[in-house]
Amino acid sequence: MYMDEKKVISEELLNSIKIVLVGTTHPGNIGAAARAMKNMGILNLVLVEPKEFPSDVATYRSKAAKDVLEMADVFSDLKEAVSDCELVIGTSARGRTIPWPLLNPKEAANEVSNAAVSNKVAIVFGREDRGLTNEELGLCNMHVHIPSDPEYSSLNLSQAVQILVYEIRVAFLEEQNADDYWDVDLANNEQTELLINHMDELMQQVEFYDVDNPRKLLLRVRRFFKRSRIDVMETNIFRGLFATIQKKLK
Repeated sequence: MYMDEKKVISEELLNSIKIVLVGTTHPGNIGAAARAMKNMGILNLVLVEPKEFPSDVATYRSKAAKDVLEMADVFSDLKEAVSDCELVIGTSARGRTIPWPLLNPKEAANEVSNAAVSNKVAIVFGREDRGLTNEELGLCNMHVHIPSDPEYSSLNLSQAVQILVYEIRVAFLEEQNADDYWDVDLANNEQTELLINHMDELMQQVEFYDVDNPRKLLLRVRRFFKRSRIDVMETNIFRGLFATIQKKLK
C-alpha cells in the first residue's frame, strides 16, 4: 500500500487516461492488465487488433476487473485508437535510429499527471514478442522505457502495465498532497530570500565564516532552503530563532 490516502483522485482525471494494448497475442495478458489497471483506478482499456478477444481466459485472469474488459474498446489500428488524445506515450524497449523524447516511468507519470487535467492521454503497450513498430512509435509524443536488468530485460505485458499505472497514481497523489494537504502555505520566494539573508546576517555576526572567502558555504545554505520548499510557519520559526540569538548576543 502506497500511503494512507487522505483524498480520492477524481474520476474525471482517471477517465482522461486510457491504456492501449496493441496486437496482444495471449488473452490472459489482457485480463491481467485489466486487473492491474483497476487496482490503480484506471478503467479505460483499448485493444488494437487483439488475437483473441473476448475470451474466457481473459475474464478468468481479470478476477474482479471483468467490468474493465466489458467496457474495453477494440480498434483495427493504433492511429484510430489514439486519434482523440492530446498526449500519447508509447512504451519502448530499445533505442531508435532517430532519437525521441525518452522518459522513465516516473517521468512519464508526471507528464500524464500534468496533461490529464485538461487533455486525453493514452499509454500504448506493444506486442509481447516485439513491442511497437517504428510506425506506431511515430504516433507517440514521447516514449517510456522501463529500466529493467539488461541480463533479463523482458517484462510480462501486465507487469509493464502495472508499473506505469502505479506510477501514474502516485503522481496524482503527490500532486494532490503538494497542492492541498499541507497545513500551512509554502513560503514564497521573497520570504525564503529574507530567511536566507537573515541566516547569513547571523553567521557573519558570530564570525561563522570568512566574509572575504565564503567559498561555497552560502551557495549550499541557499540550496538547502530552496530544496526544502519550506513553509511560512517554518520560516517564521527559523527567523524567530535567529532574532533571539542576535538579541542574546547584544
